Amino acid sequence: MQTTDVICASVVTIKEFIAMSEAAVKPLTEHSPEEIEKVQNWINTEEYKEQNFAREALVINPAHACQPLGAQMVAHGFEGALPFVHGSQGCASYFRSTFSRHFREPASATSDAMTEDGAVFGGQNNLFEGLENAYTVYKPKMIPVYTTCMPEVIGDDLNAYIKNAKQKDLIPEDLPTPYANTPSFKGSHIHGYDSMLLAILKDLTVGQKVEGKCTGKLNLIPGFDGNTGNLREYKKYLEAMDIPYTMLADITDVFDSVCDGTYRMYAGGTKLEDAADTINGKATISLMKHCSPHTMKWIDSEYSGSKDILPLPMGIRKTDDFLMKLSELFDKPIPAALKAERGRAVDAMTDAHQYIHGKKFAIAGDPDYLLGIVSFLLEMGAVPYHILCSRSTKKFQKELQALLDTSPLYGSQGKIYINKDLWHMRSLCMTDPVDGIIGDTHCKWVARDAKIPHFRIGFPIMDRVNIHRTPVIGYQGAINFLTVIVNKFLDTVDETCEDQWFEMMR
Repeated sequence: MQTTDVICASVVTIKEFIAMSEAAVKPLTEHSPEEIEKVQNWINTEEYKEQNFAREALVINPAHACQPLGAQMVAHGFEGALPFVHGSQGCASYFRSTFSRHFREPASATSDAMTEDGAVFGGQNNLFEGLENAYTVYKPKMIPVYTTCMPEVIGDDLNAYIKNAKQKDLIPEDLPTPYANTPSFKGSHIHGYDSMLLAILKDLTVGQKVEGKCTGKLNLIPGFDGNTGNLREYKKYLEAMDIPYTMLADITDVFDSVCDGTYRMYAGGTKLEDAADTINGKATISLMKHCSPHTMKWIDSEYSGSKDILPLPMGIRKTDDFLMKLSELFDKPIPAALKAERGRAVDAMTDAHQYIHGKKFAIAGDPDYLLGIVSFLLEMGAVPYHILCSRSTKKFQKELQALLDTSPLYGSQGKIYINKDLWHMRSLCMTDPVDGIIGDTHCKWVARDAKIPHFRIGFPIMDRVNIHRTPVIGYQGAINFLTVIVNKFLDTVDETCEDQWFEMMR
């Protein structure tokens, strides 16, 4: 009887609790159409913009991803490498799905699937089991390990864990297993890119430096670039100039592979022996300074040969600078074919400049891409008007401002917003309109609300196909980017004009 009484009492208590909970739930508040319209109009005002820019604790639609995603980009770029996430399975799925949606290719990676137990007791056992399974099943040549929030918060010691795994013969002692601490709550994907690239190069180059040896090669670091067409364009230039090279973190064949009925889990990537020998290279060039500051600092102290950091070669001038630097470093003439390509780009820009001249653009993206896009727009006489970088520094802001200052007529109209998000950008575009917005897929909501065209560039681009295969760097890239912008404007004219202005020529 006592047991029954307890059970009945428990049932009554649960029923009472449910009744109390239901009573506490407020019904959904209904708003009149007039009130909804009022709020919709209000969020497009200067008054709302001031309140929007005053917020500090909330981020809405940031134009960046987290550190481990950048680390995975690097890990994919090496031959036989299996990216390994030390963290939760959900995080690993996010990274893989983001790459798969952007490139429309599989993004092979694994995780040790940490859960609540790992958060309490540490993730060493998860790492042990994950590394052993990954090596046994997939036989990678390298397992780059990087972290997510959970192991960073609890302070997991990856150095000790990986050493212990090798001492227990869970993975071979000589298996390259570089690791990078990449907390998701700090920095962005470009910082994760830097950390992972540095870790891999440190691991692979141990004992490889030979006094007096020179490979005669260029070490090229393209930076975090989701455009495989850009990387192929760099290769085209180097091969045209007969310059031997090693591209570090080469994702071209990984994320732009052939479709011939055969699945290749480890397609492409920088060969590990080539990466190891980069320490004896003739020269090293990084093309995205904000993606590799720590890596280049270490290379400057450890590598042989010259070291240079160049801006992303978008537009004529920056491409000229890149090719001239290659010519200088390797004493190679610039081939007639590339000079002709430059001439075609200048001709294309001359033919189309009137359609873009004076138009105002909103731009969002990574620091290096912003510098490249702004440089190109200024060459075209366009106005980089609202420029937003959601994770950056005042040092970058000064660098970008110096670029704007080179054009008193067009650059002087631009304003830079660092550490702001795309909801801030929406307020800017609604209160101070522009002619178009340039950025990744996340910008489409701003474009729709502001009723302006969206020119997709950057990472990720999930709602269009094959954009990552079309270069936007170099002379051909200038033609490609210009063509997309101008033809979109002309499409809009055709789609909206009255019948009497529906012309054959534009």
